[in-house]
Amino acid sequence: MGVYNHSKAVTPPGHKVFNWSTEMLLMQSTSATENCGPGQDFQHSLYAATYTIIFIPGLLTNSVALWILCRFVGKQNKTVLFMVNLAVADFIHVLSLPLRIYYYINYRWPFGRFLCQLCFYLKYLNMYASICFLTCISVQRYFFLLHPFKAKDWKRRYDAAVCFAVWVVVGAACLSFPLLRSFDSPETCFTELSVKKIGSKTNSIVAVMMAEVVGFFVPLTVVVYCTWKTKASLQERQIPHQSTTEKQKALRMVATCAVVFFVCFTPYHIVFFFFMMVKENVIKDCTVGRHILYLHPFCLSLASFNCCLDPILYFFMTSEFQGQILRHSSLAIRSRLMSKDSSSSFKE
Repeated sequence: MGVYNHSKAVTPPGHKVFNWSTEMLLMQSTSATENCGPGQDFQHSLYAATYTIIFIPGLLTNSVALWILCRFVGKQNKTVLFMVNLAVADFIHVLSLPLRIYYYINYRWPFGRFLCQLCFYLKYLNMYASICFLTCISVQRYFFLLHPFKAKDWKRRYDAAVCFAVWVVVGAACLSFPLLRSFDSPETCFTELSVKKIGSKTNSIVAVMMAEVVGFFVPLTVVVYCTWKTKASLQERQIPHQSTTEKQKALRMVATCAVVFFVCFTPYHIVFFFFMMVKENVIKDCTVGRHILYLHPFCLSLASFNCCLDPILYFFMTSEFQGQILRHSSLAIRSRLMSKDSSSSFKE
């Protein structure tokens, strides 16, 4: 009996060597494309520089935008709630940038796992909430341009319900981003987090394709269609109660939404699909993998620039916003001049 147990416990040497060599080959094959990509120093330097550039203008413009939109913009502007929520999405992402900058400069994360997950989550929450709210702005401006009488019957609570639904759906969907990351060390975060396996390579690629179609390409198609139809309306016969100036204003706003889509979000979503194919070892060529892995950090950084581009909608496309900016600027200048005059007269 004892001899039997002993013989079962012993593994033949040849079998051991075979298992060890097989594991080594698997490790080499899965990490082959990893070695072709950019090093840690390159990514940390790029992200630190990008987020530093975005932080100050993003914080200032979105702070001012939230203050004016919430306090001064008149209720007659139908897109105001979508703009407020878009500014909120940008603002919460901008507030997380100092922690990201600290990590990419110091190569360590001393703030705990929860804050790492939260900052990671907020980036993608900002991206997809911005995509949804930009789409809502485009659809609403296009719809109200073609159906001005229905715009008068539109209630503010409808916009509030749409905004609530966007936050619930997008918030739940974006939870997958931090949950699918592995925290191997308490002092690593963001780029150093490994991706958990969710099944076979085919399942992973199909899941990414479905997520990109629903989360990006469908909204992109809607925004492009609204831009095209709004532009076409300028060449059609005059729509009753819709002046050319109102059409041009609507076109500028919808076109700005399309520009943000193409500049910030399109490069990332195109490259991300191929990035996942490299990570899943579907693309095995080192030269191709190197180009994709180098492009990905640039596209991910570019996606964060929407925090600086979105305020263009408020500052240049909304007449109420322009009026409040000019009014408060003139009041500030007038008060300064009056204070200077009073001080000079007092000295005399």
